[in-house]
Amino acid sequence: MPITVDLSGQVALVTGGGKGVGRGITSAFVDAGAHVVVVSRNKPDLPPGTSFSEADVRDADVVQRVVHEIAQEHGRLDVVVNNAGGAPPAEAATASPRFAERIVALNLLAPLYVAQAANAVMQQQDDGGCIVNIGSVSGVRPSPGAAVYGAAKAGLAGLTRTLAMEWAPKVRVNMVIAGMVRTEQSELYYGDEASIAAVASTVPLGRLADPTDVGALCVFLASPGAAYISGAEIVMHGGGERPPFLAATNADMPDTITDRGRT
Repeated sequence: MPITVDLSGQVALVTGGGKGVGRGITSAFVDAGAHVVVVSRNKPDLPPGTSFSEADVRDADVVQRVVHEIAQEHGRLDVVVNNAGGAPPAEAATASPRFAERIVALNLLAPLYVAQAANAVMQQQDDGGCIVNIGSVSGVRPSPGAAVYGAAKAGLAGLTRTLAMEWAPKVRVNMVIAGMVRTEQSELYYGDEASIAAVASTVPLGRLADPTDVGALCVFLASPGAAYISGAEIVMHGGGERPPFLAATNADMPDTITDRGRT
């Protein structure tokens, strides 16, 4: 039996919620009955049950204004999903200071600014609120070509743990550590369809995540069923990445989990 979550009457803010992973998160909250306010620099084509606020979330003053306006218009703010982020590939040895500053601002400072503004609203509500930060496996393992991005996401994990402690019990703060997700930009990172299929075959569950998979987890974390979950980092990567040494060894290694332990 599928687990259904009813968030009717709740208001959720999703940064970067108009495309990619953010679009899947927005759709999941709409399906759960919440009204979603998408915050981004450019207005996307949005589904019913949503509204839009224009903002560059790297600007703390703008964020404060937008969150205040959302709370004033809707009378409450129940959920924030800090989804906006990302970075183009860049070698650590040659990444410019300006590049590094912009990546850290988008992936670490912006979530802090949004969370601070939201917390000020949620602390005044009888039932508090929930903040979900979207992280990346790049923040928990080496990520050649994405050193600054990975460092920013690692910092976001530390921020999540501390905010969960400081803002309890009114506000719960958690992090979703996402692995590879199939979006409209997947070809930029993984190549053509054949290459994407090859990459997907390396995932134990046999596919890349869909944006709605991430959205469903965010909805759960915002639900009463997650009322005692705070300060958590939930890794969502389809079972992980096969260790590279297994491809190099000539030992008789088991190919599947069911082979392990057999004599």
